[in-house]
Amino acid sequence: MIRHGLPHQKWRKSSHSGDDDATCVEAQPTTDGLIAIGDSKARARGAFVFTPQAWTAFTRGIPGETP
Repeated sequence: MIRHGLPHQKWRKSSHSGDDDATCVEAQPTTDGLIAIGDSKARARGAFVFTPQAWTAFTRGIPGETP
């Protein structure tokens, strides 16, 4: 699901993104307990929203990552 209009001050940038990296992934919790994932350079496009369980399953599938 895509969600628009999320607060800008609550985003947290990935630790794998440098300060000058043009491909930044950001995350934030939503008020209804979901996790929003978006592109810091294209916030107007909205963000993908995951349940905590779906996000954990997704991150477990990334080699070398832990949720």
